[in-house]
Amino acid sequence: MDMQTLRRRVESIHALPTVPGAFRQISAMLEKPRITLDELGRFVSKDPALTAKILKMVNSAAFGFPGRISSVSHAIMLLGLNVIKGLLLGVSFSELMQKSMTGLWEHSLGCAYSARFIARKKNLKEPEETSVCGLLHDIGKVVMMLGFPREFEKVSAEAEATGVTLYEAEKKFFAATHADVGCWLAQKWHFPLSLVEAIGYHHTPQLARHSPMETAIVHVADILVRAKGVGFAGDLLVPAVHPASWEMLNLSEGDLRDIFAGMEGAGAAAEEI
Repeated sequence: MDMQTLRRRVESIHALPTVPGAFRQISAMLEKPRITLDELGRFVSKDPALTAKILKMVNSAAFGFPGRISSVSHAIMLLGLNVIKGLLLGVSFSELMQKSMTGLWEHSLGCAYSARFIARKKNLKEPEETSVCGLLHDIGKVVMMLGFPREFEKVSAEAEATGVTLYEAEKKFFAATHADVGCWLAQKWHFPLSLVEAIGYHHTPQLARHSPMETAIVHVADILVRAKGVGFAGDLLVPAVHPASWEMLNLSEGDLRDIFAGMEGAGAAAEEI
């Protein structure tokens, strides 16, 4: 399949019958060029189950506000438009991940926690946005599984049989990867460039131009979560960290101990969300 055909099919993913109804509605809303916090608030408030999931998420270890946020309006005011958009997408996929891609939701929450920890360590202005980058970095895998289930199953089997990462097997089979797919969708949903790059380049952080720090954080967080074995990202390999990213973040042994301790709690919270 050539890349143009793949992209066209990916960008019409909301039309598939296998896509959860909540995601279909959220995707349609996010495709609007401009959306306000009030619109988001009204949308979430109409769905009690979605409201409960959003509040569980923001009060989880991944976001570091345990017990502090008790309403959607408070969450929107505190976290802002881009974070709430990302959380909506994350929770709309959570049930699907838990049923169809065992371990990916735990991996994603572990990455969200780790990304936020590192972002705070590096004094980034919006650590919660970086946490959302971690939460959504593998959203392309979910979309590929929904849109091309047989092909994706073959790719997964090929990766396991040949001892390569899922990312490498995707490149060979599709001429594109889950990172590309996630990047296309992040653009379609009008996310900021920092999130687009972090999703699109989390395996190749050296290519990020606008947001190299955020991209390096998600790259390293992803690999640390794999190394710790929290959840399952689609293969059992732990890729090498890109040297420039590791040098940029300059994490100490104490930082790593704290990250590893916290990510287990974030992963364990996956069943509750």
